[in-house]
Amino acid sequence: MSDNTDQEVTLSGLARQLVNQGLISEEAALEALKHSQDQKQPVINSLVEYGDVTHRTIAQAVAADFGLPCYDLSGLEPTSIPVDLISEDLIGKFNAVPIARRGTKLFVAISDPTNSEPLDKYKFTSGLSVEAVVVEEDKLQDLKSRVLEGNSALSEGLDDSFDLEVDGSDGANDSDDDSTELDETPVVRFVNKVLLDAIKRGASDIHVEPYEKVFRIRFRIDGILQEVVNPPLNMATRLTARLKVMSRMDISEKRVPQDGRIKLKISKTKAIDFRVNTCPTLFGEKTVLRILDPSSAQLGIDALGYEPEQKKLYMDALASPYGMILVTGPTGSGKTVSLYTGLNILNQPDTNISTAEDPAEINLAGINQVNVNPKAGLTFAEALKAFLRQDPDIIMVGEIRDLETASIAIKAAQTGHMVMSTLHTNDAPQTLGRLINMGVPPFNIATAVSLIIAQRLARRLCDACKVEDELPNDVLISEGFEEDQLDDLVVYKAVGCKKCNGGYKGRTGIYQVMKISEDIGKLIMAGGNAIDIAAQAKKEKIPDLRESALMKVRAGLLSLEEANRVTKD
Repeated sequence: MSDNTDQEVTLSGLARQLVNQGLISEEAALEALKHSQDQKQPVINSLVEYGDVTHRTIAQAVAADFGLPCYDLSGLEPTSIPVDLISEDLIGKFNAVPIARRGTKLFVAISDPTNSEPLDKYKFTSGLSVEAVVVEEDKLQDLKSRVLEGNSALSEGLDDSFDLEVDGSDGANDSDDDSTELDETPVVRFVNKVLLDAIKRGASDIHVEPYEKVFRIRFRIDGILQEVVNPPLNMATRLTARLKVMSRMDISEKRVPQDGRIKLKISKTKAIDFRVNTCPTLFGEKTVLRILDPSSAQLGIDALGYEPEQKKLYMDALASPYGMILVTGPTGSGKTVSLYTGLNILNQPDTNISTAEDPAEINLAGINQVNVNPKAGLTFAEALKAFLRQDPDIIMVGEIRDLETASIAIKAAQTGHMVMSTLHTNDAPQTLGRLINMGVPPFNIATAVSLIIAQRLARRLCDACKVEDELPNDVLISEGFEEDQLDDLVVYKAVGCKKCNGGYKGRTGIYQVMKISEDIGKLIMAGGNAIDIAAQAKKEKIPDLRESALMKVRAGLLSLEEANRVTKD
């Protein structure tokens, strides 16, 4: 009798249910329980091992006894699991996996409904009502492993030797960040690793892109996008949320684009800024991070790739106490670095420099930087008006977009101030036409604008692996080289090695630096168009972008293929 009493005390939960239904004997159940405790494995696995019963039989019997549905997990893909509601830490802790959400109900797959702890915990964590679904233990373990592969995939190869610190000096409330950091440590570490890798590889942008069936991260390295990793699709929401937390964005707002900024301290003396933008797409929010390295403004003008005559024209214009310098080119062509290199040269204790940007990309001590905010009424024009009341010497406007901004900037240049700004045009002559189309009188353009720089960024050939490219003379002439240049002309092509990216390493600028000469000024006032101005620039032997690119091909810095990619006749 005492043996039966011991059995009744020891036998409990699912094992007792199966014994009561006659599916296994008491002796087999007790052995299974003892084995489960000794080996620290799920009870059901031991019951299958010691009793004449299958996982399927146990699931069907338990479902019938508890009045719960029995579900086959064979066809369920882990990418459809709503892991954004339950952290992987909890899924790893409990033998239960959330498999679907319908409105306010969360359906949880469980093999042993006698254990209600995971159901209670999931209900508290998700804020939803929880419905249990009975499944086979072996299939539940397989699904759990596949779900958690997401985290293990993120954790693989992560280097713990780095330490990135998010700078919270903006005073934002970080109280909501703590739980995210604790619950999603693998995601936090993965995001840090991505940011650090992008910095180490010299990327200018990071693209985090969710699609219907894939999730990818790409780096723009030397101007070309490269796919670097495909995290599990079910991690997209969490990675995006982490980036939004770091950028001080509203993580609950997913319907409209948002802008933010991350400042990462990678050492006591080195910090990198990221300008972050999110945009809602069909399958989630795409996040793009622009890497802003303040040290890029400290490179010096010699590192930017100006030809000697072009450099002299830029330096002469910077030395002038008044006038307007315009830099033009597409997004990502290095206009900001060119402007800030000039500002850094002019940045002296006896000079008052103010900038209006959208937003400020590079922070420089000694320069008064303003982020325009059109919603609050702080436009480029309003910022310019304010600058002119603050005793300025040098003014930089991020971009001239309208007639009001252009008019104020030109008047400032005409009244003893140095003004620097950008426009989006293809080359230097078209910049003047663009100002005229805005409504700026030609006389004001001719008297205010002193220098226009059109630019592109091209990938430099890797010195370690570039090889000579044998091209026929007729091909070289058709590309723009003169016959008298062919005798000593050596053209190189990209090969690729361990030290570079497909034969290229780093970038250099290609420039058209056009000084507004007296003849060009007369042409502007006479109503000349961009074609007329380009013809006059050619007469004055001002190299256009194509000719500047070919100069760098002759110098062995660029391949002809790269010159063709960034310039055309």
